[in-house]
Order: sequence, then C-alpha cells, then structure tokens
Amino acid sequence: MRNITASALLLVAAFFTTNASALDSSNTPVVVTPLASKTTTASGQPITLPQKNVEVQVSAYQIAPGATLPVHKHPFPRYAYVEQGTLKVTNVETGAANTYKTGDFIVEMIGQWHQATNIGADPVKLLVIDQVEQGAKNTILKQ
Repeated sequence: MRNITASALLLVAAFFTTNASALDSSNTPVVVTPLASKTTTASGQPITLPQKNVEVQVSAYQIAPGATLPVHKHPFPRYAYVEQGTLKVTNVETGAANTYKTGDFIVEMIGQWHQATNIGADPVKLLVIDQVEQGAKNTILKQ
C-alpha cells in the first residue's frame, strides 16, 4: 500500500506540475516529467469534480491477457496510468474505442457504459485514482 500511495503522489505531482525539474530539500535535482494535461474525458466530456465531501481512492489493477471487464460506468471522475500492457476501452453506447499502452494516462468517461479488454500478451497494470463523494463507489455494473 505504501508503494501505491507513493506512486499516486508522484503521479499527482507530475500531473499538476508545469516545471520540467525541481529541487529536493538537499538541492539535489529531481526530474519531473509531465505525463498528461487533460480538460476532457476519453469521450470528450468536461472533467467535473464531486460537489461535496470529495474522497480520493487509489487502487492497483492487474488485468490478465485476453481478459475483458464487464460493461460498467463511473458516476465520478476516474483516472488511470498504464504501468504495463495494452488496454482497449470501448464505449458500448457509441462504439468508439481507444487503445492505451504503457505510459498512457486515461481520463475515463463519466456516466457512459463501456468495457475494457487486455488486447496484449502481457498483463495490464493500472494505477487508478478515483475522486468520489465520500464513501461512494465509482463503478456501476450493467445488469
């Protein structure tokens, strides 16, 4: 859990910084590489945050080669960094699909039914960050 938290903090720091480098407290150079800057989700929606009691949840996902997640949607913002593998995400409402590879940053669609498939030969590893109303879940499975 400690590694996940540290990775999440580094990801958030890289996401919000505009400088290419910084200094730590001992004046040793620290390289900061911005990974993404987004204002819309994968389906073009503006990114909006929960309006009350925001809770940040961080998870590590590992998806086996060939595995397909069930059709689902997210009521709140979800961000994912692809640490390894190749993931195809399909909006089942529109048929539009995006493929994400190692090093890509995903801003998932909100309130739209979609599913993801590991289309590579290796497991997909994701660092996932959810911003939800406190105590809420961010995945709703289609019945």
